[in-house]
Amino acid sequence: MKTLHIAALIAVAAAGAFVATAAYAQRDPAYAAARASGEVGEQPDGYLGIVGSPTAALRALVNNINIQRKAAYAKQAGNGSTIEQFAFVSGCNLIAQTQPGEKYQSPTGQWMTRGAGAPTRDARCV
Repeated sequence: MKTLHIAALIAVAAAGAFVATAAYAQRDPAYAAARASGEVGEQPDGYLGIVGSPTAALRALVNNINIQRKAAYAKQAGNGSTIEQFAFVSGCNLIAQTQPGEKYQSPTGQWMTRGAGAPTRDARCV
């Protein structure tokens, strides 16, 4: 039963996370540029992270995106799942949706650059 619940969360999170990330990238060229240059990357917890030393503008951009993500997770979470659980499932999907050359954080916390193959994700990601 728990596996079915997690699978349902993954399906909902996948759709929402992909749409939100794609929409934000189209609206904000600074986000798209930071993502393409490897200054930011996806984290397993469902939030955007800063790779390296940030500028004040980059820190503000990432904070704004993460506030929006948390609000979206809070809106979608429920029916027995917490915001953190929903954010984690979204993180699994956001990492899976990275493109070659983009940064993501491995389960050990190391920043990785996505190659042609699938990214290394947490074993709990389906």
